[in-house]
This record gives sequence, C-alpha cells and structure tokens, in this order.
Amino acid sequence: MKTTRLFLACAFTVTLAPAATLNNVSEKKTLTLDGARRVIAAAAAQAARNQSAGAIAVVDDGGNVIALERLDGTFAAGPNIAIGKARTAALFKLPTKFFEEVIAKGRTSMVALNDFTPLQGGVPLTVDGQIVGAIGVSGAKNADQDNELAMAGAAALNAPEPGVTYFDAETVRSAFAKGSVLFNDGEPYMVHASRRESPGMAEIHTKDADIIYVLDGTATFVTGGVAIAPSTTAPDEIRGKAIDGGETRQLAKGDVIIVPAGIPHWFKEVSNPFLYYVVKVR
Repeated sequence: MKTTRLFLACAFTVTLAPAATLNNVSEKKTLTLDGARRVIAAAAAQAARNQSAGAIAVVDDGGNVIALERLDGTFAAGPNIAIGKARTAALFKLPTKFFEEVIAKGRTSMVALNDFTPLQGGVPLTVDGQIVGAIGVSGAKNADQDNELAMAGAAALNAPEPGVTYFDAETVRSAFAKGSVLFNDGEPYMVHASRRESPGMAEIHTKDADIIYVLDGTATFVTGGVAIAPSTTAPDEIRGKAIDGGETRQLAKGDVIIVPAGIPHWFKEVSNPFLYYVVKVR
C-alpha cells in the first residue's frame, strides 16, 4: 500500500513600518573608549597647565566606568571620588556643582541618596543634546580646579579635530621681518618667529618651556644663575636687568637649545638681526 504525502506551502506577507515611524524606538548615541580618552586627555592637559594633580574618570550614561586616569601626585582616594562625581553627574544629568550648592543652602537630606557624590567636579558629557556619559575629577589643587578640569574635558568631546596649519614662505618672512607670534590657537604650545636687533632683558617663564632654533645670526646666551632686579611683568612672566652667574653659550645658525620652565635666560649679545624660532610649550 502506497502512502501519499501532501505538502502545502503557505506564503505570508508581513509589512513592517519604516524605522522612522516606530515611536517606541529611538536612536541612542554611545560614548566610545576613544571619546573617553579624548576627554581625559583634555582634562589632563588642563591639569598640566595648572601644575596640579588629579584623578579623572569617565563613565557612560548608566554610570559605568569607561576610562580612568590617576595623575602623579594624586591622593589615594582620588579615583573613587572622581568615579562617584562622574556617576552622579551621569545618573542625575546635572553637574555635581549644582547639588553641592543645593546642599549648602540647607537641603541636607539629599546626602542620604544612594550612590551620590554631591561635590563639584562632575560634569555630564553631551552630544547633539543627548547625555552620553559624564566626567568626574578629584584631587586638583582645590574644588574649583576640579570643576575647571572637568569642564575642559567635557568641552573637548565636541571640539573639532585639530587640523593641519600651514604658513607659506611669504607669511613666515613677514613674521620674521618684525618679529611676531606665528601660531597661537589655544593649544598648549605657541610658535614665535622671533627677531632681535639688540640684547634683551633676563627672562623667566614660570610655566612655559622654550625650544629655540636659530635661523640666522649669532648670540651670546646665558642660562641659569639669578636674575638681577626681577619683577613680574605679566602672569607667569618675570623680567630682570641681567643674570648673575649662569652658563654662557654662543649660539649660531642651526643651533637648538631647550630652556625648561622656571630657568632664567638672557640674550646678552646678539647680531643685527638675530632670527630664531621659539616653540613655547606649557
């Protein structure tokens, strides 16, 4: 006896609404590890400018740690406090400075909240209006600097990527003709097209290191020693009449010399003109 098997094929058509019309799903931006590192790098650069320590933490929008960096000299509790600040800013979607001020005004019951660090230095990270995480900083010189470092890190997330800067030969020649700043765009360095026609004063840059490349001419250059009759002429800038002691060098075309921050230096004698690049690094 033969058995006959019958197979039936059924076709179903399911029509799905376009993604744009689905109201129960939204697009969500996510902070990447590279993004977190960029935020930390900007905060660390600000700490270097302030000559301060600090622990810097970055969390996602759920308060989970993505990256953490503890700068040299930061106290041991700094990382945990930084994480707490970042987590508070992310979960409550507000800078932690807001909560510190609210509590200072008398609403002390807020300190009973779980997983809550109401100390300034925590700032949400926002992209296109969406909070994607937060940064927390602890261990700088004071609370205001904790917040300053956090703000610097948060700002870096949406800052444009640095581009290549180009100066044509005529622009460079014009800069050397009068001696002027060639590049100063908010980076932790500056480039000067410097020109000297006579000796200068003794200089001390308390935060900037000078990298000097001699383009043309000669100079008698003194480093170290003690500045004579020093006076502050601008923030982090000291000038003196001359230098007592120190080490004397003869600079000529092609020479490079690096003067760290805080070291007195003095162009005692120069040819006319003496042309040199200076890269100032903070």
